Amino acid sequence: MEPASALAKGVEALDFGVAVWSNTGALQFCNKAFSKRFGKASPESLAGFSREEFLGEILRCSDLIVTTPAQTWIEQQIANFENNERNRLLFSDGSIHQLRHTPMPGGGTITVLSDFTEIIRSERSLEKERDKSAESERVKSRFLRAANHDLRQPLASLKILIYNCIEAQSDEEREQLLHNMDVSVSIMEDLLGALLNIGQLDAGRVEPKISTFQVSMILERMQIQFEHLATEKGLDFRVMPSNVALSSDRALLERIVSNFVANAVRYTDTGRVLVGCRRKGRNLRIQVTDTGPGIPETHYEDIFKEFFRISTKHSYRKHSLGLGLNIAKRMADVLDHRISVTSTPGKGSTFSIDVPIGSVWHSDMGEPDINERVGGEFSGLTALVIEDDDILRDALVSLLERWGMTVIVLDRYDNLQPSIADLENEPDLIITDYRLQGAVQGTDLVIEINDTLEKPCPAIVVTADTNPDLIKSIRQQGFPVLIKPVSPPSLRVTMHNLLYEPELVPEISGRTDDG
Repeated sequence: MEPASALAKGVEALDFGVAVWSNTGALQFCNKAFSKRFGKASPESLAGFSREEFLGEILRCSDLIVTTPAQTWIEQQIANFENNERNRLLFSDGSIHQLRHTPMPGGGTITVLSDFTEIIRSERSLEKERDKSAESERVKSRFLRAANHDLRQPLASLKILIYNCIEAQSDEEREQLLHNMDVSVSIMEDLLGALLNIGQLDAGRVEPKISTFQVSMILERMQIQFEHLATEKGLDFRVMPSNVALSSDRALLERIVSNFVANAVRYTDTGRVLVGCRRKGRNLRIQVTDTGPGIPETHYEDIFKEFFRISTKHSYRKHSLGLGLNIAKRMADVLDHRISVTSTPGKGSTFSIDVPIGSVWHSDMGEPDINERVGGEFSGLTALVIEDDDILRDALVSLLERWGMTVIVLDRYDNLQPSIADLENEPDLIITDYRLQGAVQGTDLVIEINDTLEKPCPAIVVTADTNPDLIKSIRQQGFPVLIKPVSPPSLRVTMHNLLYEPELVPEISGRTDDG
């Protein structure tokens, strides 16, 4: 076999395209991989084409995607030939190929056509990962700043409350101030807890925990959190009461309303800030109205963007990160709640959020009048309490007795069956800590107690351990879980559902997140 013939067969067998051009620019030879990619079954059909003729032919016959006028594209490709530059071609099947032109000794050019699809996809994947990593760092930095920003509100209130408490003239005044201080601290705790999850909002990994609660729980905290700050500025700050039950994620909703109120107080120099509610169909519209500088209608969408500030003339705006409304908007999107704004420059603004109305009888009840209506629902029932912390146990016993229950305390676990058999009243409900002294687990005690009683007694497990796997394990055993410190409203609602409406308890009805 002649060397030239052997070389031609070798080039023909290659799985990438090869073409040879004469020193005058005419196509002398190409293999099938080259001609086939450009829509020509036979390499011979392209032989003798000039560069311009070849480029025009492949535009006509192939599935090449070109976004510029044909003649402009041809001229650019000829320039690439002459300058021995590489360029990439995109085809309608999504593949990307590279043309590489290399001058040959003695004149002429050899062109290699390589499939770069996987290489490009890998490059894009790496770019996405780099962008994702950079965005993650940006989000982390942004929300660390937001944490500093948001925590200043309750911290400022706490400082004022502490000073007022020192100067208090009566026990009654001091007691009220201490209560407000406790609420301010709990607000800070909630903010910190929310900020642990806020960075996941952009990644879509935060799922709202929908529950039913009274809007008064949020309104009271707004009053305590912002009343002193508004008073210090000479503003008339009012929160209109409401007991309407809502269905939402309370922590996320409170962050949204808190951001609305914080902005209203921050940017209003004179006049008032009003927080109120009104029914809007099946929703309750929570509104925050101020007499601040107002917002031009052209900026209604811009104010919800990251770091956007209308002006830096206002002294408070100089220190604002412009994140509050953006955070509120993203949270509202997660909750599928509608946010709206109306404003008149020079007169003030109103920020609103529409929240679905829920059933008051399934809500976390915090209002005295509601509690009184259902105050007798536990009267005459017996609760068995298993808690090895003396202070917590005494507080829980006192609470249950105020609700009209007979309380039995179990403080020894080494001889359980005789202790249960000797009880004067069989329990209607068991409330147990999960981790007890001696490495005893409360869930094991509940199972043993039920075996001894020979009847299923409903139980609630309380724990300070927030490990998700542990919580999941307890729930899968059929026990509702409350995290310490347990609020009385949460305990009461759980007890009500467990005793009277067990179909509402996911752990019993089989509707837990874990199936």
